[in-house]
Amino acid sequence: MKINNFGMTCSILAIFVTLAACQSTATSYKSSEAWKLERKSKASLNKLLQSNKDARNLQKNATAILVFPSILKAGFGFGAQAGNGTLMMKGRTVAYYNSSAASYGFQAGIQGFGYALFFMDGNSLSYLRKSSGFELGMGPSLVVVNKGFGKNMTSTTLRKGIYAFVFDQKGIMGGAGIQGTKITKFNP
Repeated sequence: MKINNFGMTCSILAIFVTLAACQSTATSYKSSEAWKLERKSKASLNKLLQSNKDARNLQKNATAILVFPSILKAGFGFGAQAGNGTLMMKGRTVAYYNSSAASYGFQAGIQGFGYALFFMDGNSLSYLRKSSGFELGMGPSLVVVNKGFGKNMTSTTLRKGIYAFVFDQKGIMGGAGIQGTKITKFNP
């Protein structure tokens, strides 16, 4: 009778060890995906900061920066775009977000691009964190930064809202629009 209890105990112990190993593998996979996304986001942000003086100036006063290193957009009449990114504060990743949008109208092609959102105040960042689906162009003010932006930059104009930079555009589809894009938090 003791052998059966011992055998049962060993079987239960083996099940727990197997479950623990599976949990460990799932956690390391999850961490691996998060790590890859963080690495891509940081590299994209560094590239943007090196190549764009306006982005460097905004970074100095930004509360947080949300970076989407790779958005894929495709369409023929109807279109869709999607990608994942990281929210960084003081150089550290604090959350993960998904960016997605749908569109219709005259469009055909495929395009890749990235974008970064510079949150300049606590209210804008709070809006992102509290909303179940943050839509660009709704809520806090959004300024899409273009080449002529630097001429209008002052310490007072850089205090409110969100500033967006679109970068690394590749493909055969016209303009990379981010207005109307929905951003939702996720756990990789």
